[in-house]
Amino acid sequence: MRLNKHLSDSGFCSRREADRLIAEGRVTVDGQRARIGAEVGEGADVRVDGQKLAARKAARGQRRHVYIALNKPVGITCTTESAVKGNIVDFVGHQQRIFPIGRLDKDSEGLILLTSNGDIVNEILRAENTLEKEYLVAVNHQVTDEFLRGMARGGVPVHGQPTLPCRTGKLGRFGFRIVLVQGLNRQIRLMAAHFGHRVKQLVRVRIGNVKLGHLKPGQWRNLTEVELRGLLPQRSEW
Repeated sequence: MRLNKHLSDSGFCSRREADRLIAEGRVTVDGQRARIGAEVGEGADVRVDGQKLAARKAARGQRRHVYIALNKPVGITCTTESAVKGNIVDFVGHQQRIFPIGRLDKDSEGLILLTSNGDIVNEILRAENTLEKEYLVAVNHQVTDEFLRGMARGGVPVHGQPTLPCRTGKLGRFGFRIVLVQGLNRQIRLMAAHFGHRVKQLVRVRIGNVKLGHLKPGQWRNLTEVELRGLLPQRSEW
């Protein structure tokens, strides 16, 4: 098994984070400093910063990993770095080591998924994945049909690349709904700013088939089997 997969299976981190730890020389296999792309055999002594890891196992019919949906409040940062005040891992305080799937801006709120399964993070964030993400947005200027058409047709420059077409709908004088398949950093805020609007509130209410529902800010729940299968229909082990 690839070393980065072994680390993600243990619930310690995602594969991407595992590669970073390996590159920093913080991972050893049987007492030797590991290298990127290394393979590990069954029973290998794998350690991160001297801490021994073991692949997580579960009884038949039970999940090996944790999958939760959180209503993230404003002010919480989607990072696993414990040195960051208000980091999402400490905020949830789960008994297992978990990490967010993707991110939601510190100033934004709403649905975000977290897991102990590093493999599913990569699968959901993979570029070819086209999971819809739905947001409710309030801005400082009146929402016009022209503004909504401009947001929806795509081509808005964000971080040097054009946005893809998306769906929009009006919600009162100063609000709108937007459904994206992209996930560029601060995308909606930058798109709105391109048309002279400042986002005052942004709430994510859906990721694929997973809905925020009645979760209050700060509350979380476990994902259902139906939700997991909807996110990754080809996966059979959880």
